[in-house]
Amino acid sequence: MSQYSRKERNANAGFVVDINPEADYPDGPLAGVVLQRALEAKAFISGGSTYQAPGQLVGDFLAGRASRDFGSVIPSYKPGVHLTDLRECLPDFAIEAMREALPRFARQIEGYAMPDAVMTGVETRTSSPLRLRRGADCQSINTKGLYPAGEGAGYAGGILSAAIDGIKVAEAVALSLAGS
Repeated sequence: MSQYSRKERNANAGFVVDINPEADYPDGPLAGVVLQRALEAKAFISGGSTYQAPGQLVGDFLAGRASRDFGSVIPSYKPGVHLTDLRECLPDFAIEAMREALPRFARQIEGYAMPDAVMTGVETRTSSPLRLRRGADCQSINTKGLYPAGEGAGYAGGILSAAIDGIKVAEAVALSLAGS
């Protein structure tokens, strides 16, 4: 967790795992919300039902065993981290993706996958769990003149991708105005 002062003892990084709505959760307009709630409920229980976050050491995560004790990295997250096995609160597709990614990241960023680094989760809010559907012209498919864009509309997962989507939508608006 990054505090406002940015003076914590640890660096902060995160994983964003791709979710395929057709394969990873049931169909329906609120299916993403249902998945979010299910993951958050599991995280609450895995965190000891005390509002602590579930956590696991990278070495234990890669070995497929629950963590029992912290190593040299002591998390700064408040109200705390409850060590567990993240398989209790994450879907299999997320676990598999993270297990594949960690060694790759470690080859590029020294120390990224050090065995006693602490993985803390579960963050379910990188983007909207809903997607406001839009056509090829970036206009809402059912509300003419509405151009859903960015994270809140389900088309981005962070600042940079939201900015890129905003440019794409702005270009579509400009084209529609030029044609008027």
